[in-house]
Amino acid sequence: MRAFRILAGIGLGLSSTLAIAQSQPQVRHRVPLIDTQHEIPAIPPITPKHDVTETFFGTVVHDPYRWLEDANAPAVKQWIAAQNAYTEKVMDGFPDAKAIAKRVGELALTSTQQFSPEIVGGTLFYLRQTPPQPQAVLVAQPWPGGTPKVLIDPNGMTGIPAITDFWPSPDGRYVAYGTAEGGNEETTIRFVDVATGKTLPDALPRAGGGTTPQALVWDADGKGVTYVRLPVDVPADQSQFNAALYHHAFGTSASADKLEFGKGLSTVAEYTLLGSADGRHAAALVHAGDGAPDAVYLRNGRGPWKLALGTEANVRAASEVNQGAAWDGDRLLVIAYENAPRGKLLALDPNGKSTLLVKQGAWAMHSVAPIEGGFLITEVSGPDWRVRQFSGTGRFVRTLPLPKTGIGVGTIASSADSDRALISYSGWTIPSRWAEYDGAKGTLGTVFEVKPAADYSDVVTYRLDATSKDGTKIPVTVIALKGVTPNGARPTILSGYGGFGISTAPRFIGSTLAWLERGGVFAVANIRGGSEYGEGWHEAGMLGKKQNVFDDFYASAQALVQHHWTDPAHLGILGGSNGGLLMGAALTQHPSEYRAAVSLVGIYDMLRVELWPNGQYNISEYGTVTKKPDFEWLRAYSPLQNVKAGTAYPAVLLITGVNDPRVAPWQSRKFAAALQAATTSKYPVLLLTRMNEGHGVTASFSQRVGNAAAAMAFFAQELGLPSGPAEQSK
Repeated sequence: MRAFRILAGIGLGLSSTLAIAQSQPQVRHRVPLIDTQHEIPAIPPITPKHDVTETFFGTVVHDPYRWLEDANAPAVKQWIAAQNAYTEKVMDGFPDAKAIAKRVGELALTSTQQFSPEIVGGTLFYLRQTPPQPQAVLVAQPWPGGTPKVLIDPNGMTGIPAITDFWPSPDGRYVAYGTAEGGNEETTIRFVDVATGKTLPDALPRAGGGTTPQALVWDADGKGVTYVRLPVDVPADQSQFNAALYHHAFGTSASADKLEFGKGLSTVAEYTLLGSADGRHAAALVHAGDGAPDAVYLRNGRGPWKLALGTEANVRAASEVNQGAAWDGDRLLVIAYENAPRGKLLALDPNGKSTLLVKQGAWAMHSVAPIEGGFLITEVSGPDWRVRQFSGTGRFVRTLPLPKTGIGVGTIASSADSDRALISYSGWTIPSRWAEYDGAKGTLGTVFEVKPAADYSDVVTYRLDATSKDGTKIPVTVIALKGVTPNGARPTILSGYGGFGISTAPRFIGSTLAWLERGGVFAVANIRGGSEYGEGWHEAGMLGKKQNVFDDFYASAQALVQHHWTDPAHLGILGGSNGGLLMGAALTQHPSEYRAAVSLVGIYDMLRVELWPNGQYNISEYGTVTKKPDFEWLRAYSPLQNVKAGTAYPAVLLITGVNDPRVAPWQSRKFAAALQAATTSKYPVLLLTRMNEGHGVTASFSQRVGNAAAAMAFFAQELGLPSGPAEQSK
């Protein structure tokens, strides 16, 4: 599953998922990657090998750490505890760890943050969090200018669940909202009366989360909903598959909900549901796994769902990070990539008839939102973002007056019956902002902004172009303080993602300032696999072309060295989830080119990833070992199978959560064991297993700060970051 409501601008920095910073005396000369004066204070726990072999198309694969996959085995529990104790012992010896954690915490304490705005029936709904509040609350506010009211505050609930999403009814009278706790993302949907603030007795369990995204659309009369539900009363190994659409009528038990659509479509079906403003029309965008295109179905009233666009149209709208579809009155606007790798905009009438509104342009289409008299299209070109306004017939009106570079555009709250739109955005040095756009006048005014906890005015960015192995140019953004110039040995962190069509956009650096304040450099690479240049950019980094992603990242690292920002002795790399796979491939393909790596909830054993439920959903992105061509490319880059004994690996910190529904925690266990046994360097290979966390999607404020501080302290120790302010010279 790749779709989830993004808590953008949470003030932790390092893209939308991670956060970092560091310390130690700055070294001005090249040092060998094996530093005998920087030995770890203890040896890691010994991990027994119990070799298991498996044959794929005549190739025998050895798996000596398969026993670590059984999380319930007493020996595995003991091993996890021993690894955590070892990690704590090593990191407790970092002399500047407490100071780093303190500074990370200070920088995370921004003013109140608001995100995911939606305007329905004259009411603005959004999520709000005031650090260090553990979880965000759901708020309703008459728009514009009304007094906000908290509808749901999970912080007082048992277990402190996270609000995973919300869906106002067409008249704004009710709001459906999902909650999940403990990091497992299994969602239950409930309903709240906006006027009274009372929660209705209806509760819809098994409503997606983890493998398949949540989705819900209201009936026009507000008396029921259609929603995604995973099956009930099935064996555990089938419980995360075969999601379908069910209808719930208020005042009835969820056990009486009727199957409405989707049975037999796909075992890995994922849905996005969109309702028109009046609730009379609905769209279901359905894809079979994370890397697959959508089929578009339409429904009028409570009638049947009818196919309007097949997967050949190559619609990729079913992700909250890429909302490529929206209702504009009685027509559905859809971004499609068939014969248009940067996207074209189609309009579908209620009967499914398609009309081309806006043809492919120089920038890639990312998302679309209605506005009175037309619509707004968010576009991206590498790390640059813009929003353009069009008339209802597709005539270009104007480009909105947003900053031209250094920002990423988030949610746009708008409707076809108003010429005002609320646009959320943030940038490297700009915490989350909401700007009200007047579509008639073309003016833009800030109506909400997060106040940072420090001054970011001395932060500057530079743009590099790396050249990948096949000649493709890869944008790299370098972030540092004024006066911190290339000297060939700056402690530097390079981050990337490269998968599932997710664009790596400029986001507020937040606590990363703690890294920059001491003279460190932070860099972000817009590698293939994302959609920074459209669906073609994504397709060039998936399936059999996945090696392009790793080549792009390596080229980005080399560009930092070639431009004299750093050298291999001071270069660290950072990624999470699919970006954790990137870290594993980087470590095993070019171990001598990096000094340290931090990888969160990563994938490392590509030959067994399909055994975890979400791995089945990832087949359309990665491929499957059940097919020989796929096996060959998966085996070629799978990090675990490419760990080589007698290799001097860099320092590594792996972080995972025991409740992760997206990536099996044993992925990190097996990779840590293999690296610890193989490395000949004196640098630590550490595994930190969080016992009440998952993939990070529903993590609390303190959990995110804790992971940020741990990663930052690790990089500071291993890359030699100064403990004092940056020396802004040579």
